[in-house]
Amino acid sequence: MAKAFVLDRDSILERLGGDEEIYSMMVDMYLQDVDNNCTAIASAFASGDSMTLQREAHTIKGLLATFSDEAGAADAMLVEKQAKNGEIDGLADGVAGLQQRLREVAAVLSAG
Repeated sequence: MAKAFVLDRDSILERLGGDEEIYSMMVDMYLQDVDNNCTAIASAFASGDSMTLQREAHTIKGLLATFSDEAGAADAMLVEKQAKNGEIDGLADGVAGLQQRLREVAAVLSAG
């Protein structure tokens, strides 16, 4: 699984043109939605719905990329690709890893 997430707030702010308000809004939205995102990907996996699983992994990939988590986004991309190919068997660890990563990023964002 991906290495530990380290928040690079400066680079994120730079991408946002230094707009602290947008950054704070993005963090708040992430923290409000993290449980729903974890539930959604778990439900998609449990139901065996490869299209929904692909969509949820894609969403998570974007969320993690927003906070410059290249390693987490890469893990999400792998799950997304496998789901796109209908290869759901064997994704339990990948899905659990993404849930863990979402929560790890949330904890770091909450602290910082």
